[in-house]
Amino acid sequence: MKSIFDEVSRVCSKVTTRAYSTSFSMGIFFLDPKLHPPIYSIYGFVRFADEIVDSFDGFDKKYLLDKFKKDTYEAIEQKISLNPIINAYQEVVNKYNIEMELTDTFFRSMEMDLHKNDYDKSRYEQYIFGSAEVVGLMCLRVFIQGNSEAYEKLKPSAMKLGAAFQKVNFLRDIKQDYEQLGRTYFPGVNLDALSASEKLKIEEEIEEDFKLALVGIGQLPTSSRMGVYLAYYYYKNLLKKIKKVPPKRIMNDRIGINNTLKLFLLLKSYLRYQMNLL
Repeated sequence: MKSIFDEVSRVCSKVTTRAYSTSFSMGIFFLDPKLHPPIYSIYGFVRFADEIVDSFDGFDKKYLLDKFKKDTYEAIEQKISLNPIINAYQEVVNKYNIEMELTDTFFRSMEMDLHKNDYDKSRYEQYIFGSAEVVGLMCLRVFIQGNSEAYEKLKPSAMKLGAAFQKVNFLRDIKQDYEQLGRTYFPGVNLDALSASEKLKIEEEIEEDFKLALVGIGQLPTSSRMGVYLAYYYYKNLLKKIKKVPPKRIMNDRIGINNTLKLFLLLKSYLRYQMNLL
């Protein structure tokens, strides 16, 4: 029965999410259980694509990404794939009517990562849109369960939240992206001599994204609000920690939050949510 294979596919996406991101896994845990499989499936899919362009050194990344892309489109059309991660993703795309434009745009950003890039403002915005904002929109399609009016209303906030998460990741991983992958995402920034003013400008941009995102989080259905708020609160605190360190340190160390502090933030965000302090 295909239902058994579909369940195996969903489990593979769940395992992938938990292996690669404890923070998102915690956020998903606080979603309504019915939302767990589709959100795991979206994250597992985008994680695999990201790993192709980031981690598969020594292999033909372009070939692998092209094949992953081709297999994805074929799976969405045929409603099945022998790749369990893609199979789980196509199920979500078809069930929640996720526009093909979002998948197209996501792959365009992944293709940009096949090359060493210095991004100008236009390409930076294009990359953020495809790699992060469309993922927020995919998740929003799941959260609103077919309510088109709610989707259009919450769309700007979902995009800003995805953008904020991605930009925080850029700051956290700035050393690896620059030294190992040859990427400079922030336009007009000299990473050989990152200044305090340049770092502050980036942080202020992210703070504005978070501010606009929070408006939408408070309007999400109760089935998804707590989980999304937890992810927001975690990344907001990660940015807070990054803001406290000088530019030289973020160019030498990966700033993160240990598991003990993650659990503390989990409890604190839960209490804030229960007290309606969003």
